[in-house]
Amino acid sequence: MKINTAEFIISNSDVSKCPLERLPEYAFIGRSNVGKSSLINMLTNHKNLAKTSGKPGKTQLINHFKINSNWFLVDLPGYGYARVSKKTKQVFQEFITDYFEKREQLVCAFVLIDIRLEAQKIDLEFIQYLGEAGIPFCIIFTKADKISKTKIDSNVAAYKKQLHANNWEEIPPYFITSATEVIGKDALLDYIEGINEMVYKDINSF
Repeated sequence: MKINTAEFIISNSDVSKCPLERLPEYAFIGRSNVGKSSLINMLTNHKNLAKTSGKPGKTQLINHFKINSNWFLVDLPGYGYARVSKKTKQVFQEFITDYFEKREQLVCAFVLIDIRLEAQKIDLEFIQYLGEAGIPFCIIFTKADKISKTKIDSNVAAYKKQLHANNWEEIPPYFITSATEVIGKDALLDYIEGINEMVYKDINSF
C-alpha cells in the first residue's frame, strides 16, 4: 500500500464523538515514549502529522487521521500514564476502554513495544486485556535500529515465551520497525491493506 493522503480529522475524549463514517479503523497504542508518533509519521510520509515530543504522554486524546480517504489511523494515548486497576485490568484511561469496547469501526489494534527492553509488566497486562476482551491486535516492536539483530531476536523470543507462559496458544502477528531507518513500513502497510480488502468485500460491515 502507498499512502497518498493523510488528513487530521478530529481529537476528542468521547467515543460517541468519533467520526460517524463507516470506515475501518486501526488504533495505535503503547507505553508513553515508545516512539508512536515517530512511527505514525514514518508510515504516513509526514514529518509532523502526529506530534512528537521528548516528554512522555504528549498524546492525551483519541486522534483520528483519514488515510487515502478509505480508512482511519487512530492515535491513542500511551497507557503508561493511566490509572491501573488490577480488579478490572484497565491499564489505561476510561475513554480508551470505551473506545476499544464500543467502537464498532475498529478492526485491529497495534500495540507498540520498545524492542530494546525486556518484557514489561504493563505491556503484558495490556496485551492480556486485549486478548480477554476479544479485540484483534498485532504487536509492533519499535526502535529496531538501536540494537543488534541478535538482541532483537532474543527479545522477541522472550516475549513469545512470556505469552506462552500466560496461556496464549498462538502469538499475535508482530512487526519489527524503526522510524529512523524506515524498517517495517512496507510490511505493516501491506498487512493493513490486506485487512481492508477483506473488510470491503463484506458490504454489510461498512
